Amino acid sequence: MRPLTIQRLFLQCAVLAGILFVVVIIALKAGAVEVSLFALGRDLIRVIVHHGGEIKSDYGLIVMNIRLPRILLGIFVGASLAVAGTGFQALLRNPLADPYVLGVSNGAALGAILALLVSPHLSLLPAVADLLTPLGAFLGAAATIAAVYFLGRHEGQIDSTTLLLGGVITGSFLAAIIMFLMTSETGSNLRGMAYWLMGNLSTSLQPTVYWILWIGFLLGAGAIYTTASDLNLLLSGEKEAMHLGVDLPRVRLVVYIAASLLTGLAVSVSGSIGYVGLLVPHVMRQIFGSDHRVLLPTAAFGGAIAVVIADTIGRTVVPPAELPVGAMTALAGAPLFIYLLRRRMA
Repeated sequence: MRPLTIQRLFLQCAVLAGILFVVVIIALKAGAVEVSLFALGRDLIRVIVHHGGEIKSDYGLIVMNIRLPRILLGIFVGASLAVAGTGFQALLRNPLADPYVLGVSNGAALGAILALLVSPHLSLLPAVADLLTPLGAFLGAAATIAAVYFLGRHEGQIDSTTLLLGGVITGSFLAAIIMFLMTSETGSNLRGMAYWLMGNLSTSLQPTVYWILWIGFLLGAGAIYTTASDLNLLLSGEKEAMHLGVDLPRVRLVVYIAASLLTGLAVSVSGSIGYVGLLVPHVMRQIFGSDHRVLLPTAAFGGAIAVVIADTIGRTVVPPAELPVGAMTALAGAPLFIYLLRRRMA
């Protein structure tokens, strides 16, 4: 494993940030209505020169009110799911671990739906009500990964096959509960969740919610990053890592809670977007190596790039209709999942 230097880490992240910037520019321009970036830039310069005001052109309204918010949301969701997937894969020592495959996404979705069902019956301040759905998603994700973890334990060790099967079964069970709630309720909000559950970045959010999401991301990703050196030692096995001084219960607690937080926040605003936490860590691992001190931040950038690209393709492939983001990520992630599964069985 190559020694880590700040310069090398900064250069790698800077390259990915440059790619993300190009992807964002393309996403701003592409769509059912193609936006002239020259006209938009001219409007932005006019607003800056006049020290305020609003962009009144149609291009400006499309970009600032529709496309830019969903791009920012896609960056958050992709980064969160990729970091969570990286943490799960390292801690469980299973390359197939992913919030979607392990059922954590469905647990978060169920928690978010239950929170939406309960919130109308509670007298809550608007600021508190905005927190109820992310909180429900976090609790649902945390409860699900705890259940899957205990299902995967065998004689004090994690059995990868049992863990994977436990995650698939748990996810299917939770999906059945979600379908029951959606078909038994008559509220229009729950009826509209069928599209949301397939992955949707067009959710309209208040500025306060954006702050909550990004603060939650920094806390969750930062907590996982503090365990990066321990996750490197865990690659050789739990017993070997404990002999080398790794506090395994602490690392498990930190990664499980932080990854559940990231998954819960992402699912609460975008629905269930699968395979990002599976696909991105493997791609970044092939490019930058398995050192989690490098892998975690590069996976965050990679996840953001992947989701923004998937959303842009979904918006433009059959205009003016939109394909769910989850469908686009599944088209890329499902074949990789099959490949990895067959390689482990070989």
